[in-house]
Amino acid sequence: MSKDVLNVVKKKTGKSVTPKDIERIASGVKPSTLQSETQLRQLIKQVSGLVNVKVSEETVNDIIQAVKSSKLDTNNMQQLMNMMMGKK
Repeated sequence: MSKDVLNVVKKKTGKSVTPKDIERIASGVKPSTLQSETQLRQLIKQVSGLVNVKVSEETVNDIIQAVKSSKLDTNNMQQLMNMMMGKK
């Protein structure tokens, strides 16, 4: 687990998470998760619960729209992580 990921989470939420926390959630993510709106909503709720930050329905919808409209290869999790961290 890259410390960059943990630092981005802490910077954006003010909450610390452990690599084990991230790995626990990530272990259930499959390419199909990012293609299913229901599964994506569930994933967003899991992550927001992990850092104890409420995510508005509008923000959830924005995240879902961004994932659906992106040209991400859902089999490439590194590409997804880079997008979430704001890297090109």
